[in-house]
Amino acid sequence: MSKFYTKKGDDGTTGILGGERVYKDHPRPEAVGAIDEANATLGMARSMCQNPLSAEILLQVQRNLYQLMAEVSASPENAHRFRSIGDDQVTWLEDQMQTITDGIEIPNEFIIPGDTPAGAALDIARTTVRRAERRVAGLYREELIDSPHIPQYLNRLSSLCFVLELLENQHAGNQPPTLAKHPSS
Repeated sequence: MSKFYTKKGDDGTTGILGGERVYKDHPRPEAVGAIDEANATLGMARSMCQNPLSAEILLQVQRNLYQLMAEVSASPENAHRFRSIGDDQVTWLEDQMQTITDGIEIPNEFIIPGDTPAGAALDIARTTVRRAERRVAGLYREELIDSPHIPQYLNRLSSLCFVLELLENQHAGNQPPTLAKHPSS
């Protein structure tokens, strides 16, 4: 039976693509971990989605995130070898949002998560994507990654999660959504 551990990280370091080892709390593995966490929450949301379009979109996003993690995991001199997220993927997210928003009602106020299980899961995913975006923004600012498409992709993805939350809530028949503003205010 194969071992599922190597003991290489017992000293608090982890490998990045390119052979270098860095401490696990270095900004690069922190960003990769945040993206991985976002991917896991997207998978949880996908498993709950009732609208087939939501699940289809989320599966493609999850695949894109694995590619994105490879680029973020790479040392600066190796990142170009793993580059796969570009204008096309950012535009694809924008196109998915447009398609969805053309068919749903968008509230004029903040909503409270939890109208449906899938909607709540998508809101959790949205917040974890935002955390990944913050970690990646730090890498980009410090010039540890140089592709502007990575922070753009994550920024659009968090918006897509919100739109998918609305789609799932409306697909389940929950209209109107629960608003953050108290009805008597």
